[in-house]
Amino acid sequence: ALLTMKATVIATFFGVFHICTYAAKEATKKTKKAKLYVPQIDCDVKAGKIINPEFIAKCPPGCQDVKYRVYGTDIYASFSSVCNAAIHSGIIDNAGGKILVQKVAGHSGYRGSFSNGVRSLSLPRWRESFLVSEGKPRKGVTYPSTLEYSSSKSTTVKSGNDCVNVPTGNAVRKEHQTPPVPTPATQMATTTPTPTTTTTDPSTTPKPTTTPATTRTTTAAAAAKTRPGMHRVRDIAFRGTSTSASNRNILRSNTGIQRQDPIAAGSPAHLAMETDLWKPGLSLFDTGFSSKEKLNPKPLESISQGNPNCKVDLSFLMDGSWSIGKRRFQLQKQFLGNVAQALGIGSAGPLMGIVQYGDDHSTEFNLKTYANSKDLRNAIEKITQKGGLSNVGKALSFVNKNFFSDANGNRGGAPNVVVVMVDGWPTDRVEEASRLARESGINIFFVTIEAAAESEKQKVIEPNFVDKAVCRTNGFYSINVPSWFSLHKVVQPLVKRVCDTNQLVCSKTCLNSADIGFVIDGSSSVGTSNFRTVLQFVANISKEFEISDTDTRIGAVQYTYEQRLEFNFDKYSTKQDVLSAIKRISYWSGGTSTGAAISYASEQLFSKSKPNKRKIMILITDGRSYDDVRVPAMAAHQNGVIAYSIGVAWAAQDELEAIATDPDKEHSFFVDEFDNLYRFVNQLIQNICTEFNSQPRN
Repeated sequence: ALLTMKATVIATFFGVFHICTYAAKEATKKTKKAKLYVPQIDCDVKAGKIINPEFIAKCPPGCQDVKYRVYGTDIYASFSSVCNAAIHSGIIDNAGGKILVQKVAGHSGYRGSFSNGVRSLSLPRWRESFLVSEGKPRKGVTYPSTLEYSSSKSTTVKSGNDCVNVPTGNAVRKEHQTPPVPTPATQMATTTPTPTTTTTDPSTTPKPTTTPATTRTTTAAAAAKTRPGMHRVRDIAFRGTSTSASNRNILRSNTGIQRQDPIAAGSPAHLAMETDLWKPGLSLFDTGFSSKEKLNPKPLESISQGNPNCKVDLSFLMDGSWSIGKRRFQLQKQFLGNVAQALGIGSAGPLMGIVQYGDDHSTEFNLKTYANSKDLRNAIEKITQKGGLSNVGKALSFVNKNFFSDANGNRGGAPNVVVVMVDGWPTDRVEEASRLARESGINIFFVTIEAAAESEKQKVIEPNFVDKAVCRTNGFYSINVPSWFSLHKVVQPLVKRVCDTNQLVCSKTCLNSADIGFVIDGSSSVGTSNFRTVLQFVANISKEFEISDTDTRIGAVQYTYEQRLEFNFDKYSTKQDVLSAIKRISYWSGGTSTGAAISYASEQLFSKSKPNKRKIMILITDGRSYDDVRVPAMAAHQNGVIAYSIGVAWAAQDELEAIATDPDKEHSFFVDEFDNLYRFVNQLIQNICTEFNSQPRN
């Protein structure tokens, strides 16, 4: 009996042990089988609208459509449709599926191609790119179960049976109510943490979130660099005389010249006018100061998410050269702190980072380091002076290539703005670096303090450097301040300009800033069938542009011996309406008076073009004109019309070259038959974009 009892106890023990072991194994299996929820995106979603730098998403069926545009091959510009790019690359087909998307830096050129039933377009330059690959997680990377979107509309997102209302704002996060994915502790040190988002009740004010400060790139050794006794390094290098910061004012006072602002829009009278427009209590930007007192910013608790009317990604280039001196460097920090307060820093409004330059440059903090004005002001106060020369050009190149990246907090949907602070003048060239930055879509502002006096201008390495650097030379992008001690007066005018996104013309691209007039040959030699082919060519070009009453506008003229206005620039304000209008154009038939048609288009179309639009004429003809084309074409060129000529079959080469804007080879095309017109769509778009980036600024 005793043996039987022992056997029973032992059997029971092993039975319980096996049950516990089995239960533990099952629990482990369930943990291992926990899968990442893959969010679904729509066919029209562009990579630039998604904030996450790397994500897995599911594309729906039916994305293989020309209306979902793609730019590039293998590497795609970020305003391409994500799902159609995945089809173009062969990762998925029109049935949809999971894809992995990785954001990468912008490229200087994107090559169009036809692949897997999708025709992608070429583009000269864009600020951000992305790669698509099979939708499998990479080892050691944690992927978000929700995606952060940059949007301006309130969005209702479906997730299973749930609908989540996302509050309206310039930075909107689309939410899916899904369980969080467990993150192994070992991954935390090697992967970038993904922001966890939660559904917010629109009736409540969300609390601000502060991103931990990133490590400054300036080393302690550089910060503690011994300052030379003479602050005016530029005076030694360019004037042949050694003067201190205080002596510079004495030197200038002896010239007997009263310094005035060279640019009317930045003059003291104009700045005072801009300041007067902002009355206390009437504007979010109001900082409550007068020209005789210090700025006392108000607490920011009421706008913890930032000012939604000023959603810009902003970088200040701070002058840390020895020429500025200790006292003026402190005034500069006070100015930057006041600007930060007036902007209303926040996740749904402006974000601000600072790069300090001297001999070299260093990022003090990037866009995502601080999410409110209070923390940003405190950080600015702790910045120490670098010293050295004023190498603005080098700093601009650095910002263009490195600062506005996803890793640094660039949001994609917000305009990129750089404000350059310059004491006196730069010690290197800025024109080329500025041009490249503008072509990347960066809006450059210059705030120059104590500019060169008349007797000093011959010492400046690049005369008129401000006009060579900014997007427009009308004074909007430049402010000249006669003294560091009056710098506080321009806080409000500068903030007002930076936040006026309608005026940030560098945010304009070749696809959204033109008035395009098609001048179409409807002569008898064309024929009905070929005329429909020409209209398809016109439609294929038009659909590549962003069409609205504030973006690109389309007009059309048909001609024979006579001319007919098919529709003008303000007739249609949507892409679908424009394409429908092109389809409805009826074939006229008759002779070929191309010269008269150019004059007619100049009078009926381009004379009504908006002042801020590029005037582009695209003329298609199949024969020699009965009248002279040279004089009307020259008149159009002189009135600012950029003319492209496309000749088919019997078109005369000499007339095509006379019609086209110089250089002829970039504005004139010839094809032997109408069915081959489609081959020039991509080339024409690319040339228009190249033209956009290379034309003089005014």
